[in-house]
This record gives sequence, C-alpha cells and structure tokens, in this order.
Amino acid sequence: MTYKETLDFLFTKLPYFTRDGKAALKPDLKNTILLCEAIGNPHLKFKSIHIAGTNGKGSTSNMLSAILQMQGYKTGLYTSPHLKDFRERIRINGEMVSEAFVVAFTEKIIPHLEIIQPSFFEITVAMCFDYFAEQQIDYAIIETGLGGRLDSTNIIHPILSIITNIGYDHTDLLGDTLAKIAFEKAGIIKSNVPIVIGETQMETTPVFKEKAKLENASLYYADQNPNYFNTEIESDLTGIYQQKNILTVMQAVEVLQKIGLTIDPFMAARALRQVKKLTGFIGRWDILQTNPKIIVDTGHNVSGLKYVFEQLKQETYSKLHIVFGMVADKDRSEILKLLPKVAMYYFCQPNLPRGLNPELLKTECESTGLFGHTYDSVANALRAAKENAKPNDLIFIGGSTFVVAEII
Repeated sequence: MTYKETLDFLFTKLPYFTRDGKAALKPDLKNTILLCEAIGNPHLKFKSIHIAGTNGKGSTSNMLSAILQMQGYKTGLYTSPHLKDFRERIRINGEMVSEAFVVAFTEKIIPHLEIIQPSFFEITVAMCFDYFAEQQIDYAIIETGLGGRLDSTNIIHPILSIITNIGYDHTDLLGDTLAKIAFEKAGIIKSNVPIVIGETQMETTPVFKEKAKLENASLYYADQNPNYFNTEIESDLTGIYQQKNILTVMQAVEVLQKIGLTIDPFMAARALRQVKKLTGFIGRWDILQTNPKIIVDTGHNVSGLKYVFEQLKQETYSKLHIVFGMVADKDRSEILKLLPKVAMYYFCQPNLPRGLNPELLKTECESTGLFGHTYDSVANALRAAKENAKPNDLIFIGGSTFVVAEII
C-alpha cells in the first residue's frame, strides 16, 4: 500500500473512537495483548513512563520528553489524538515516525486483523511499541488515550506512573463521580512502581492511597512538595494552567533521579523553555497571529475550559470573537456556563460524525445568554470572525480538539 492507502485503511476499516465514540472501545486489554504477542511483545524491550489524567497529560508528556531529550536520552513519545498528521502520535526526540514504517507495520499486522479484530487505537499503540523497540530508545513516555485501567497502553510495566489530575470528562465511560473516575485512572498504578499525582483532591486522595498501598507503590503529590511552593518556572507553554503541569513534571524528575536517571536541573529548565521546538507540541494556547490576535486551545471539558477562559480574562482587546464547536457526546451543561457572555460567537461543527450540530449548539447557548451565528464548517466560521474582527480585537478558537485541529 501507499502511505495514503494505509491511512485510509486505518481510519476507515477499523473501529475509531474519534469517529464512532464508545462503540469503538473494547472492555479489556485482550486485543492489545494479542497484537503485541503476535509481533514479539515489543513493549517489553524498552523502559517507559506512563501518564494518565483528565487534563494536562499531553503537556506533561511533552515537557517530560523535552527534559529527557535535552539530557541526551533517546526518548520515544506516544500521544493522542493527532492534530495535523497521524504521525504526531509516535515521535522519537521530536521526530515523527516515518511514513515507511507506518506502511510496513500495517502490512505486517493485516494477517492478524481478522482473528483479533482490533480498534484503530489498539493498532496505533502496538505500532508505537514496535517502532520504539526497533529504534532502541532509552525511554518511552506513553500517554493513555482514555481512562487508564482498561486503556490499551496499560499493558506496559513502567518505571514511573503519573496521574496529572481528575475532572469530569467521559463520565459515560469512566463514571459520574471523581472517585469513580480516579479508580479508572488509578489502574495505571503498578506493583512497586512509584506514582506521581499532580493535584491533591479530597475526593480522589483515598482512591490513590488505597491503590498505591495495595501495589506497594511509593506515592508523591506534586502540589505538596515544599521545594516548589510559590515557584513559577519559565516555559514556552504559556497557558496559566501549565504551572500545575510543570510542578507535576518537576516532581516526576525528582523521582526519576531517585531511581537512577541522570537529569541536570539546569538542562531541565532549559528544556522547559523550548518544549515546542524539542517535541513539536502544538495546540495549547497557541497564538496563530496578531492584529487581530488569534488564539487556539484544545481544552474541551469543564476543568480544562475553566482555565482557558480565566486566561482569556487576562488578555487585552476591544471585542472578543469566539469560534466554538463541540462533539455531541460531551456533557455540555456545565461547559456552557463557563463561556464569556460578552462575545460574538461563531458556532460550527468539527468535521466528524460525532460533531455537534451547530444549530443545536446555538440554541443551547442562546438559553444561557450567548449569541452568534452558525456556519457550515470550522474554516467558514473563522473566515467570518476574521472579516468581522478589527485589528485590536481577539479571536479565540476552541471547544474541541477537533475544532483546533481543523484550523491548525
């Protein structure tokens, strides 16, 4: 197959959560285990760090990758979803997996598909493991896709586990309380493997303590580390929410040092100032242009968007224009309460079957005092915002990772 034919096969012939929602999810790790057994269990051939959480796991993964790269380690990074290019999901020292490997791997596993019947995500996880093993990396940073306990990535036995925070997202899949969601995320805590928790939360602390005790895992809370009280560390990831992620990363660095990794504090600080350059990270409070200023952010749930709109309040502008779209299976009631009342809205639908109809979104928003117009595409919504915006206005684009992906 050509690379394009390969992508067409992966995206259209397999169950795909981005397109199909929870119908694409499997209730256990069996498929991933069988896939990896079929290709020689590549995940057993390198050391890994496992990262879960409701928000911040992508930023945390990229920051930690940048630090290990700067220190000289050959560092694999697996994240999802991608924004521009499928190959963003699998990177080594910031370089995306080659098209040739994607094609070769897909052709290699096709004979196993009829028996195993894996999902798109299960195949990409196996692909990343195989690539990292082939390239003989030093460490892999593996971000969960959804949850933790039943996430396809959870067949690894890492040297460190990290859970950034717990918030309400995918409640239909993970549970309708913070404790239930924490239970699913805590599934990445492994026997005798230290665990870093980014944020102390009353509802989740008992869950993590119980799981860590059961697994004899040393438990560290980043926001309880006195070394970082009232500390602000410079980074090119400029969202105000990144300070919490940075504390999580610095706590993780401390633990990695304890278990034998060489990480120089000066090199770590230097890496945090150039995460985007080192890893190719995009989509988090990215400023696309000025006059008018255009900002995108992939925040898409209550806790993530709360920080996004708090940061918007710190911006100076004459008028605010918001290009906004969501997926239909997202709980919208609390999210809509967060949206700024004084703004012109451009309601749109990300180009996927799960996308929320913009007319429905507009109707729901109007009931909470938010007003604007609907557009038949994200691109047309942005085009209208640019036409209406003056040089000293601000255009914000968000509500869904997939809305941002279409713009970037």
